[in-house]
Amino acid sequence: MVHALRIAVADDDADMRTLLDRILSRLGHTIVASVGDGDALVEQCCLHHPDLVISDIRMPRRDGLSAASNLCKIDPVPVIVVTAYTDRELMRRACESDVMAYLVKPLKVPEVEAAIAIVTARFSEFVRLRKEANDLRQALEDRKTIERAKGILMKRVSLDEPDAFRRLQKLASARNMRLAELAKRVCEAEETVDWSE
Repeated sequence: MVHALRIAVADDDADMRTLLDRILSRLGHTIVASVGDGDALVEQCCLHHPDLVISDIRMPRRDGLSAASNLCKIDPVPVIVVTAYTDRELMRRACESDVMAYLVKPLKVPEVEAAIAIVTARFSEFVRLRKEANDLRQALEDRKTIERAKGILMKRVSLDEPDAFRRLQKLASARNMRLAELAKRVCEAEETVDWSE
């Protein structure tokens, strides 16, 4: 069961927006924005930061697929697109876009409920994996900076590698800094000091 979500809805058909509002309310969700075009969707999502977006594909001013791509660049959010059209070109575009589910009208409550459950679970996994990848990238960058700072100390203060590492640890502790931050400062100092003078 999915916990209550804050959802933005976009469809150029007011009756469809009303239907979606009813379905989503019945499922226990809150509608934070209900708009008729892609530009308004992007604007309202930037304002309300919904947990999920459900959008028609073909709308005036900006279609749902390009709105979804724009939203995911600004503030990643899971997107479900709904459409009355099932042509291959739309499905191809949807597969290449940032949407996570594709529903064909007319909508039924069980299908919407299942799509929301699957999309929110997949998006949570995506966010977790992205954070993990970012953490690993940062750890690698930190490691490279620490290695470089060790090399600088070994060269400038004539220390062996273990002593250079201990010196960095001691300095970081004394200054109440992360080891990587101190190492970065050592590397920056090396770049700004002219040792030949």
